[in-house]
Amino acid sequence: MNLIMPTILLTIMLSLIMSVLQQPTLHFLSTTKNKLMLLFLISLIPLNHLAHNNSELTMSSTPLILTPTENITITMYMDTLSLFFIPTALFITWSITEFSIWYMSTDPNINKFIKYLTTFLIAMLTIITANSMYQLLIGWEGVGIMSFLLIGWWSGRSDANTAALQAIIYNRIGDIGLIMTTAWLMSTSSLNIQELLTMYETTNFIPMMGLLAAATGKSAQLGLHPWLPAAMEGPTPVSALLHSSTMVVAGMFLLIRLHPILHNKTMMTLCLIMGATTTAFAAAAATTHLDIKKIIALSTTSQLGLMMTMIGLNQPTLAFLHMTTHSFFKALLFLCSGSLIHHLKNEQDIRMMGNLLKTSPMTSSFMTIASLSLMGMPFLSGFYSKDTIIEVMTNSHINSWALMITLIATALSASYSMQIILMTMTKYTRTNNIYTEEKSTTYPLMRLTLMSILAGTMTKLTNLQTTTMVTMPKTIKMAALLATLLGATLSKDLIHLTTHMTPKKLNKLNLFLNQLAFFNIPHRSLTMLTLKMSQHTSTELVDLWTLENWGPTGMSNMITPMIHLSTQQKNMIKNYMTTFTLTMFLSIMILSE
Repeated sequence: MNLIMPTILLTIMLSLIMSVLQQPTLHFLSTTKNKLMLLFLISLIPLNHLAHNNSELTMSSTPLILTPTENITITMYMDTLSLFFIPTALFITWSITEFSIWYMSTDPNINKFIKYLTTFLIAMLTIITANSMYQLLIGWEGVGIMSFLLIGWWSGRSDANTAALQAIIYNRIGDIGLIMTTAWLMSTSSLNIQELLTMYETTNFIPMMGLLAAATGKSAQLGLHPWLPAAMEGPTPVSALLHSSTMVVAGMFLLIRLHPILHNKTMMTLCLIMGATTTAFAAAAATTHLDIKKIIALSTTSQLGLMMTMIGLNQPTLAFLHMTTHSFFKALLFLCSGSLIHHLKNEQDIRMMGNLLKTSPMTSSFMTIASLSLMGMPFLSGFYSKDTIIEVMTNSHINSWALMITLIATALSASYSMQIILMTMTKYTRTNNIYTEEKSTTYPLMRLTLMSILAGTMTKLTNLQTTTMVTMPKTIKMAALLATLLGATLSKDLIHLTTHMTPKKLNKLNLFLNQLAFFNIPHRSLTMLTLKMSQHTSTELVDLWTLENWGPTGMSNMITPMIHLSTQQKNMIKNYMTTFTLTMFLSIMILSE
């Protein structure tokens, strides 16, 4: 097994790199899809061994760069986290690639698009298997660049360009933290992750804050979150890949991988507060939106907040479990919504959909299963991670506030999921587009649906869910389910009550959340303040003060005293003429006497 694991990993990485580098042929798309399927099946081989043994293996190349302090090598680290997530990422990319071949069939650059998706996957696998901070940084920047290229794929649209810029700028703000951490570790500790984890007790607070900032930017936590809903301007397959198994989960993966060095109560508290606030705020914001893709995007932010909460409670394994199960149903949600949007002639407003259960029964069924999994309905994959997370929080005596906020977020999650189901699939038909579902769309959706149902049960057989056995009152045990049912019931009642009401102006709270709350502050207030300050600096400080004082006025003030010192001429011509005339007059008078 020690020989098989590195061989499999190398095979996967080299095959993906080769598919990106090769010239597109006539059968390039189907070849890439089949290659991803084959690589997924190969990646399953080590899982059987891993399910019962927490084995770790490191594969390293010869040093590429020799320095006095450190030799830089390409190193791959295989442990529970990497070997579990590689099949997940490959499975989801395989399904999304197959869907993209249908979805982007009219795009003239579809081959380039598929290559970009594959490069995105390679960058994510680099992060997952990295055993040094250098390598991790390369993968980290790789997913950032690919997200920029893919979100701005339809570059003819100004909104897509703006969204791509937002994504890269917000991520650069977070990346400052990772670069700072890397620089700190380079000077004080080791950049090798295995070595770093052995000396975690001596880690300073500054690199920890850097890691938190990096995860905040990449995983769109509160404060650096506006780029994620804006990223919906990209094609739907991009949204599906971005939100499920690449990019946004990279920040969480970083914190899970380096969790032992976050060994600090202050750090844990910060993670807990940020996670709980993000999950509730994003869920509340999602309930106010009517664009189906934006609702699903904000639900991603909410679920990432839940993972951050688990990291704050010192439960990285549970955060990883939720990250894995969330990948399947989130990819499925996006692909289903993409299928519906595509057939409804790019209509994304859920009020303009309706009765889709009759016109597209399979897609609607898959979407319902994905939404129920997101809500945490029993025995679907989302339930196994979400319910366990809330149970663990309930058994912690330090976080009643975080627990309350998370339960509210759970109810809100059920609310917006039920809103999507009821508004899109029930009632009467609001559009004229009736279509037939094709095999090319239903196959990837069917696979993801199966995993959305079975992923939780399958991880139950591994050591990812070995939580502490505790006794608790039935009410606490049922807390998550009760919150979900409450949210779903209230959502149904709200839709029923408000359907026939006359439109009203949004109240302040609704407007605040609908505008993504802090969206206005970083995008409008800060930019206007910066522009105003720049204007004042350039006009008033530079033109009216600096240039004036150091320019003409300054020169005049400096030269005039020197002129006065060097000559008696004061340039007062009237005085000179008066004095001259008076002197002449007096002289003539004296001489005439």
